[in-house]
Amino acid sequence: MSVAFVDVAWAGRPVRIEHAWVGDAEPRTSEVLVFLHEGLGSVSMWRDFPERLCTALGMRGLVYSRPGYGRSTPRAEGERWNPDFMHRQAHELLPTLLAALGVQAPYALFGHSDGGSIALLHAARFPGRVSRAVVLAPHILVEDLSITGIEAARTAYETTDLRQRLARHHDDPDSAFRGWNGIWLDARFRGWNIAAEIGTISCPLLAVQGLDDEYGTLAQIRGIRERVPHTQLLELPACGHSPHRDQPGPLIAACGAFFPHHTTTEKTP
Repeated sequence: MSVAFVDVAWAGRPVRIEHAWVGDAEPRTSEVLVFLHEGLGSVSMWRDFPERLCTALGMRGLVYSRPGYGRSTPRAEGERWNPDFMHRQAHELLPTLLAALGVQAPYALFGHSDGGSIALLHAARFPGRVSRAVVLAPHILVEDLSITGIEAARTAYETTDLRQRLARHHDDPDSAFRGWNGIWLDARFRGWNIAAEIGTISCPLLAVQGLDDEYGTLAQIRGIRERVPHTQLLELPACGHSPHRDQPGPLIAACGAFFPHHTTTEKTP
């Protein structure tokens, strides 16, 4: 991916956002597919999946690193995220970024983990703008399993080469890791729950979960369907927290069926 940067004003200061365009040079639809990364993600952490998916769907895609991640502006010194950090990303930063890049509604969303939660919050707040959304391993509440996994990640960051591996994808790996890990393990975050907020989602919605997800149970996506009855569910065997890495073929095939305008060129391995 060839990355570029755009400067926007957010949270009372200028921030630089790393982003890249992927997919068909001549897309079959003007609808842009916006990718929203996980709690430790970035543009490069997606690897080639956005390109593969957008090419298969005949769409143009936008991939970006949130502030604090990748090559975007890192967290300010001493900055700690609050429990509403995903709300602020969904309600404030994403609209600002899309306006700066000239992305007009309707657009589609593809979010993973925290990015999936951000996609849900954005679709609920701006129902007229989002044409459809795919969410992988999203969170709508905090489970004990999630906290156990995130505590294990903290231990790995402090005792293994995880920091060095993340440094391949983030200019400031401490910014990315400590921002995400710190708020998820903050006692204030244990009551975080967005189930009541997502009921206003009106666009088609596909919710995907791996059966071996180490950060969440099927209660997450099944809880989404309780609030948004038209949600389509995809529960993938032999799949952990990252369906786009563990089961990319079946995921792309499911997205092909979900997006009505596609003509898929991707073959399932």
